[in-house]
Amino acid sequence: MTPLELNGLDYVDVYKGVATQPHDVATRSVAGVLVPDTPLISRAIEYARLHHEPYLFNHSMRSWLFAVTIAEQRKVAHDAEVLAVATLLHDLGLERAFAGPLRFEVEGANAARRFAQDQGVDGRRAQLIWDGVALNSTPSLGLYKEIEVSLCTTGIGLDWGGFGYESLPAAQIAEIVDAFPRLEMKQRFTRAVCSVVETRPATTYDNFARDFGDRFVPGYKRPSAVDLLLNSPFME
Repeated sequence: MTPLELNGLDYVDVYKGVATQPHDVATRSVAGVLVPDTPLISRAIEYARLHHEPYLFNHSMRSWLFAVTIAEQRKVAHDAEVLAVATLLHDLGLERAFAGPLRFEVEGANAARRFAQDQGVDGRRAQLIWDGVALNSTPSLGLYKEIEVSLCTTGIGLDWGGFGYESLPAAQIAEIVDAFPRLEMKQRFTRAVCSVVETRPATTYDNFARDFGDRFVPGYKRPSAVDLLLNSPFME
């Protein structure tokens, strides 16, 4: 498996179609990346800073900057605000304040959509934000959704697992990481997901959290999809 691939998917070259983005938007430089500077994006950054542990906030910022960089590198038109909000808020569901009975990605997606709606974002764009958050950890779907969802998945995947790492200059990656240090992300993220497995195991059986349960959580046992089918109440 190359750094660009997961389950046969390329994190750089899957984009299809063209989306629109606002013209004449003010910009600013963050960690050497030119990013749009709008009130909505500024509020999303502050919301992420307020509600995330520092390591998750930095992960969200790096993921956004990687996504913006890849979009610019590939000259991919997109809705910059949708991409920013989805990427910046994609891990809300891992924070205790947003925990609930659903998969943590869905709890986070619901929270991100509420934030967007409270900011006056229309229904279509708010739904794209929901999709970006809910599908970011399922690249076999997220990479083939709308361009904002695909870019969100790509930026997060690069920072989380190094997927597509070689597509960006090492110096640029280093500048982003220096500005937003990883703060023991591997260990802290592992503990966060294990906490979900321990407290809400039924939300982990059909997603990547089950791998953390299998490896790190004693007594964790997930049902087999084969058993679910064969034990269904139908005769055939």
